[in-house]
Amino acid sequence: MVETYLAKNVMITGGAGFIASHVAILFAKKYPNYKVVVVDKLDYCANLNNLKAVAGLMNFKFVKGDIGSADLMTYILKSEEIDTVMHFAAQTHVDNSFGNSFEFTENNIRGTHVLLEAVKTLGTIKRFLHVSTDEVYGESSYELDEANVESVSLLEPTNPYSATKAGAEMLVMAYGRSYNLPCIITRGNNVYGPHQYPEKAIPKFIMLARNGQQIPIHGDGQATRSYMHVYDAASAFDTILHKGTTRGVYNIGAHEERTVLSVAHDICTRLGQPESVAFVPDRMFNDRRYYIDCSKLLALGWTQNVSWEDGLRETIEWYTKNDDKSGYWGNLSGALVAHPTGGKASVVGIVYQNLEDLVAGHAAEAAAEAGGVGGGASAA
Repeated sequence: MVETYLAKNVMITGGAGFIASHVAILFAKKYPNYKVVVVDKLDYCANLNNLKAVAGLMNFKFVKGDIGSADLMTYILKSEEIDTVMHFAAQTHVDNSFGNSFEFTENNIRGTHVLLEAVKTLGTIKRFLHVSTDEVYGESSYELDEANVESVSLLEPTNPYSATKAGAEMLVMAYGRSYNLPCIITRGNNVYGPHQYPEKAIPKFIMLARNGQQIPIHGDGQATRSYMHVYDAASAFDTILHKGTTRGVYNIGAHEERTVLSVAHDICTRLGQPESVAFVPDRMFNDRRYYIDCSKLLALGWTQNVSWEDGLRETIEWYTKNDDKSGYWGNLSGALVAHPTGGKASVVGIVYQNLEDLVAGHAAEAAAEAGGVGGGASAA
């Protein structure tokens, strides 16, 4: 039986992004004895609003910075006495990788390499969890219907994004062998839920449908994906970090497979909106299916708890409150299109650049709301 790993000071890269923000929140609340240090350069898809649930906790710290800076990484690892790294920071949207592939190489490969060098030089890291993707396996076959298994499946990425993630994996594995880095690699299915930047399918479809706009569908819409709610994904990372075996690779996947077209249908049905889709040109290459075997993860005791129905309902409710007009995101004009290219247009709404402003901003909002309630009562 593998002994449960216990961390002390955890650095989460890319922690103002989608999945990593949920992991940061989970760890800061579930493990009050852990110090959780989030490092994020606040690229276009990151948002400090995602971290407001832990902004005031004493065991949480945010550092705005780029993992590509060797000096900064060394300073943080040393000054915060980091013993555990969870490396989420990456460019992740396939569409963007077709238009600006060099940025994916810079962030996903070079950024990972810089971080690994800093970790190797210090020699104090007890566990390094590297977050990859199921897309490194390439396209799964409908005809063979065989799941990709961590130890036997070749890596055959089909787009610049997945190629850079596969390259980053190779670096992590090499540092594990050459320098005895205690690393773990995860390869996950598609994840959805609160905090996801709306260039991705589900939040984009929700916002467009609510606004009565057509939902763009790549190709014929029959590409199949497995969708996992972010709460289940966060719990999987929790399980793997604490119970996984170093040098191990763990697939993280959902039970059900769905076509992109059926996802659009479910969202429109849930919103009570007529199904209005527009079939647009497909990506240069679009994997039809990702099918992975998650037996190793299940053997650690993890289970998927959020059903598609419950998860989609909760996600729609969240994006209804935090829509494109709420000020949560800034300008989404470059995201709510058929083929987003990344980056921010002119910013509207409130975009916080540090936790002090975030805490102060939400305190001001709460005071204003309380004042409004009080004023109403007095007037009555």
